[in-house]
Amino acid sequence: MAVEDAGLPVALVTGANRGIGYEVVRQLADRRHRVVLGARDLANGQAAAARIDPGGDRVTAVELDVSDEASVTAMAEWVTRTLGRVDVVVNNAAILYDTWAQARSADLGEVQRALDTNLFGAWRVTQSLLPLLQRSPHPRVVMVSSEGGSLHSMSGGTPAYSVSKAALNALTRLLAGELSGQRILVNAICPGWVATDMGGPGGRPVDQGAAGIVWAATLPDDGPTGGFYRDGEPVPW
Repeated sequence: MAVEDAGLPVALVTGANRGIGYEVVRQLADRRHRVVLGARDLANGQAAAARIDPGGDRVTAVELDVSDEASVTAMAEWVTRTLGRVDVVVNNAAILYDTWAQARSADLGEVQRALDTNLFGAWRVTQSLLPLLQRSPHPRVVMVSSEGGSLHSMSGGTPAYSVSKAALNALTRLLAGELSGQRILVNAICPGWVATDMGGPGGRPVDQGAAGIVWAATLPDDGPTGGFYRDGEPVPW
C-alpha cells in the first residue's frame, strides 16, 4: 500500500470479481477507498483488481469463499494483519437465482446451499470483521439484498433465492438494532434488476445498480440504519 493511501478508509466487498460487486469496488476506489476485492478464485480476483487498479495501490484481491468458515477466518486475519482496519463491509456474494423452482417442490439441498452463501456467508463475514468495524470512525455494513426478498411483494417462485434474501433482510434489522449504539450503520440494498451473469440481459446498467450500494457504503454519520433501499429510496419489507 502506498504511503499516501495509508489513511484511506478500507472497504471489503465479497463476490467482487465480476458483476455488481466488481462495479462497487470500482466506484469505491474512485471515491478514495482502499478496497479489498473478495473472490472465490484468487486468480480471477487478481485479474479483476488489476483491471480497476493496474498499479495495485488502491485495490487488492483476497481469496474468499463466504460459505467456508476457514476461508472467512483467513480473510479476516489477513485484513487485520495487513491493513489493520475495516470501515465498510459490502456483503455482495450471492448464488442461485432459481427461477425454475417453486416452494412446493423445491430441492431443499439447493435451498440450504443458497442460505449458506446468501445469508450465513454475510453473517460470517460481518462477525469476522466486527472487531475492526467497532474501531472504525465511520463504520458501515451493506447487505446486497433484492426485492425478491420483500415479504410485501412475495407471491411465489425462486424459493431458495427469495427465502435467503428475506432472511438477509431480517439479519439486517437485527444487526442494525444491536449495533446502533456503536455507530455502525447497517442497511439492506436492492440494486434492482441489473444486467449481470445472474440477472441476465435486459436489466439496468450495472453502474446504476452499484450506485445505490455505494450510497449506503458512504452514508454520513447521521444517515439511516436498519433500512431497505433501492436508489436511496425505501423498499417495502
